[in-house]
Amino acid sequence: MKGDVIVIEKHHHRAAAVIVAAMEAKANAKPGRFLVTVAGESGSGKSETAAALAERLLEVGLRSAILGQDDYFVLPPKDNDTRRRQDPDWLGPDVEVRFDLLQANVNVALEGAASIDKPVIDYAANSMSTECLSLASVKVVIVEGTYVSLLRHVDLRVFIARDRLETMEHRRRRNRGGEARDPFIEEVLCIEHKIIAGHQHLADIIVTRDYDVIEAG
Repeated sequence: MKGDVIVIEKHHHRAAAVIVAAMEAKANAKPGRFLVTVAGESGSGKSETAAALAERLLEVGLRSAILGQDDYFVLPPKDNDTRRRQDPDWLGPDVEVRFDLLQANVNVALEGAASIDKPVIDYAANSMSTECLSLASVKVVIVEGTYVSLLRHVDLRVFIARDRLETMEHRRRRNRGGEARDPFIEEVLCIEHKIIAGHQHLADIIVTRDYDVIEAG
């Protein structure tokens, strides 16, 4: 999403190094592209971890492309917030997110396309447009977002196990539209927590609250 603030810190790089070490051989051995998802609650560090993964992958000779679930919302941010406040059922991957389009873009990427046309949201402008994302020489596709553990054809699922209380400081620093001080947003995040609480069991790799990396089993 355009306008999103991403600050990659040492713990993101540390986690990325461990994750890449665990997946490098498998990615190289796969004939086609390798799909990694990075899921977790709002403010858990999904975007930062995905960006750190891309940097580390490039260091070991694997070019990647990142898709962010935030670009696949049905409505731009301010309109989506308004809709949420008006409709308590306007929440989740099957309602407010064009999850079918995200899956379709992923499928095309995995089929070896040289590029994909994908949506992009401009946070500040509260607008949506389309951009062409080049996949030239891309070996790894990284998809990050709250619900991306639900995607199909995933080779490695990463889940960041930090809840809305543990992510409060990160959300305050990011401070999208004053969300960290809004009781309504906290209520939404509480509902989101319940929705994705079961997604952790889908993970191959779990990043703990302290950003330690453990293999699920």
